[in-house]
Amino acid sequence: MGLLLDTGNFLENPYDKLTMVAPHADFVQAKTYYGGGEWYTLDLDYPRIIRILREANYKGYISIEFEGKEAAESGVRKSVDALRKAMG
Repeated sequence: MGLLLDTGNFLENPYDKLTMVAPHADFVQAKTYYGGGEWYTLDLDYPRIIRILREANYKGYISIEFEGKEAAESGVRKSVDALRKAMG
């Protein structure tokens, strides 16, 4: 058992909450919303989130959870590009 940190589960003050949870994370899901989300859309600052994860010494995997209405072929590609850029 471990903690799955889903970046899309913090609707208010996400960075404060991510900072509290990150040291306990065993796996991270990076949620993206290209084309707008089905239920809601968050404008997440992934460079900031990556900094939070690095400061928490997170060494695990980051998966992409694409929830946008954009076609998967382009939305997932944009998600990969955004996370790679954020990891710089």
